[in-house]
Amino acid sequence: MDELTQKYLDYLIIEKGLSNNSLMSYSADLAQYITFLEKNSIHHLNDVDTAAIFAWLIDLTRKGLSAKSRARHLITIRGLYKFLINEKNVSKNPVKNVDIPKTGLALPKIMTVREVSDLLEAPDIRKPRGMRNSAMMEIMYGAGLRVSELILLRFQDINLDANFVRVMGKGAKERIVPIGSHARAITQKWIKEGRPTLLKKISTPYLFVARAGNPMTRQSFWKIIKKYALLANISKNITPHTLRHSFATHLLEGGADLRSVQTMLGHSDISTTQIYTHISKEYLMKMHQKYHPRN
Repeated sequence: MDELTQKYLDYLIIEKGLSNNSLMSYSADLAQYITFLEKNSIHHLNDVDTAAIFAWLIDLTRKGLSAKSRARHLITIRGLYKFLINEKNVSKNPVKNVDIPKTGLALPKIMTVREVSDLLEAPDIRKPRGMRNSAMMEIMYGAGLRVSELILLRFQDINLDANFVRVMGKGAKERIVPIGSHARAITQKWIKEGRPTLLKKISTPYLFVARAGNPMTRQSFWKIIKKYALLANISKNITPHTLRHSFATHLLEGGADLRSVQTMLGHSDISTTQIYTHISKEYLMKMHQKYHPRN
């Protein structure tokens, strides 16, 4: 069974181009699944039936996994069996008729336009690190980047004359996303004034640098967001991803179409982007209730 699951993981790396984080998640899910089967004296994936799948899901529930986590595990195993059937390594799919656990609609947390503005104005841009931090937050909100995409931006990935940034997203998929005038102005300042001061003649391809020209870690950028949220008196528990969620929601509230937002976010499936329409509808309801004369 270990050989077959490894074959599937190799497929995800080579054919699907999964990121390291996604691969680690898949690998952990598969390891738990195999451990469960072995404890129940099942030693080949072709010997698993639907009853065993239900027993496995019950076991995950007993371990305290939420419906969302169980759904993720089941999706992983579905992918495994689909791959193995195509490869003719197994002859039946025991998860084919097993429904995904209902997770409910977990809406991402977002910030108001005012809160975003307060956050982005918090850094002291008279100092090199303040310039860098301001530019990073402006580009993250201005282009809706994932934090991993932001910290790995290279100098050559940004075009300030044409106002766009080139991003290498999940699955090694490249996309071009516009940036606004605020992001452009502070990034120009960072490149001309702050970056040379911090680098001190060190050569590096990365646009935003930490010590010795290395890219910033995700944990470091998370701390930066927390620091400026505190300075801006924002009481919400925000993370770097909150800026990405806010980017998408504010675009839809402003009238952007869903397909354009999907392209800018780098979502391969529009159903992933559709969660933001629920947030936008909530916003419209609030505006209707606040301003309509018959409410």
